[in-house]
Amino acid sequence: MNQLDALKQTTTVVADTGDFKQLGTFRPQDATTNPSLILKAVQKPDYAPLLVETVTRFRGRPQDEVIDRLLVRFGCEILSIVPGRVSTEVDARLSFDTEATYTRAERIVDLYQAEGVPVERVLIKVAATWEGIQAAARLERRGIHTNLTLLFSFCQAVACGQARVQLISPFVGRIYDWYKKTAGAAWVEADNAGASDPGVRSVRRIFDYYKHFGIATEVMGASFRNTGQILALAGCDLLTIAPELLAQLAESAAPAPRALDAQAARGLALEPVQYDEPAFRFALNEDAMATEKLAEGIRAFAADAVQLEGLMRAA
Repeated sequence: MNQLDALKQTTTVVADTGDFKQLGTFRPQDATTNPSLILKAVQKPDYAPLLVETVTRFRGRPQDEVIDRLLVRFGCEILSIVPGRVSTEVDARLSFDTEATYTRAERIVDLYQAEGVPVERVLIKVAATWEGIQAAARLERRGIHTNLTLLFSFCQAVACGQARVQLISPFVGRIYDWYKKTAGAAWVEADNAGASDPGVRSVRRIFDYYKHFGIATEVMGASFRNTGQILALAGCDLLTIAPELLAQLAESAAPAPRALDAQAARGLALEPVQYDEPAFRFALNEDAMATEKLAEGIRAFAADAVQLEGLMRAA
């Protein structure tokens, strides 16, 4: 048994890619996409025709609609390969607009359903801003399940749990990046690896809190820089992993023992936390790393959406 198969014994493995032709190799349960991954995919010869076909078919429609149709086209291709769910992201430029996020998510689900995809096979990805979380709460009440992304802080996770969202994607690698950059020459890699990695510690805290208090929201670790971060979270509900790291796990014969334990979390001495909007905003503001990485992530996804629009106009 290779390390990837061993990991699948304790964790649902998800592929983090728009490159759906790679999926069959690793047999993930689910797959996640985002504007950056789709942008990367459509610039490859294998996928450029999907962009051209979509633009040609829906030429004259509003740009935002054509982009959603392209995202759904990729999602449908992915769902023909994976047995579970695909995550499709709402435009990051709507991250601070609850109503617009909600409306855009409804349209994406409608487009999937028009292609014969049942709603339970789609997760709508929304940035974990206060506005995004409120939109997700409304979507969940409507039976549309959500994946809250760009999640870097405990307060974001608690608010998502309160909103009863289906799934959260706490980022590991980007947290690691921030602490490493901030420490500069004082950073000692060995002291910040494995279970001591700041990104790993963040996800463990969220996982333990959810399991201790019986919060049903699924925890899916995301944004990995190396397999050590992945293995330190074995036992997490799900882990979404880029193809190059899936390949490294598949090539290793080393064990992948459980690192997170829901039963053990139930025995911890933890205090419940609640956030209303002012408390959430203050807690997020107090976390410099989360504030910076959330803003940076939204800007990056928005920039990639603009670049994708440019490619579509040129098609």
